[in-house]
Amino acid sequence: MRPIPTHQTPMRRRSTTLANVLLTVAIVTSAVIVAAAAADDAGVSYEQSINDWHKGRIERLTSDDGYLSLVGLFPLEDGTHRFGSAPDNDVVFPDKAPSHAGTVVVDGSRVTVAPAASVAILHEGNAITRQLLVPDTEEDTTLLTMGTLTFYLIERGGRLYIRLKDRESETRRNFRGVERYTVSEQWRVKARFERYDPPRTIRIPNILGYDYVEQCIGVFIFNIDGKEYRLEPASTIGAEWFIVFGDETCGRETYGGGRFVYVPAPDESGITWIDFNKAYSPPCAFSPFATCPLPHKENMMAVSILAGEKNAEIEH
Repeated sequence: MRPIPTHQTPMRRRSTTLANVLLTVAIVTSAVIVAAAAADDAGVSYEQSINDWHKGRIERLTSDDGYLSLVGLFPLEDGTHRFGSAPDNDVVFPDKAPSHAGTVVVDGSRVTVAPAASVAILHEGNAITRQLLVPDTEEDTTLLTMGTLTFYLIERGGRLYIRLKDRESETRRNFRGVERYTVSEQWRVKARFERYDPPRTIRIPNILGYDYVEQCIGVFIFNIDGKEYRLEPASTIGAEWFIVFGDETCGRETYGGGRFVYVPAPDESGITWIDFNKAYSPPCAFSPFATCPLPHKENMMAVSILAGEKNAEIEH
């Protein structure tokens, strides 16, 4: 398991829930479910449906704004921060940014950006003179661009950060795919959802060194080779529920910080299927600038899940 930094500044804003962060992902996932259902109706084989799903996952990962484009993550405190590529800035962007691009002003939860003279920073294609930033936990995230760079405000654990992407990043250009285990229906397991009464408070660690505190409404119970295992969902948004899990392949054949999988919401009788062939590596497996949840201790399983994605060879 990748060590978790412990040097973060104490929280001073409202705590970001994992549900906030996953809202957009849930919307995308719902579209994937519809596509998968269409594939089933067309008579596509199980193996082909998994391969098609993984192809879509890789297309999203490698898109212009996918996680392979991440090139920076900059914590913000109250005050005025100069940003650009020159080393005398408070926030130092990569070399392709202007040397002194402008300023970021933080006043509590209010964050504004102003470009320096002769620097063009665009919002929705239009040059700005001053722009209030809406964070990624809201529906209308403010995206600013400078050439191939895109940056925006994110909130994690009560702290504010500037997230920076470059559609021409070395990581994206050098990406050669992700190795997977052989697709097998053996790893599509039937699960029963058992509700908690009342819901249970769980603490989900994050790679940045803080916890998401969530109300967990229940647990999935299933068997592998005759032995019972349990996984608690981190989020129950939308038609598929989100699970962060670890297993005995972590840190060897798969990413040390665990893997993600989405599970169809249980039916009226509490039954669903967990398809570990769709287990995938979190963004932190591809970029040091991602902010990923890690498995909480109840979701660390004493079994090797030989399905889904393995480690990826990444050049940063």
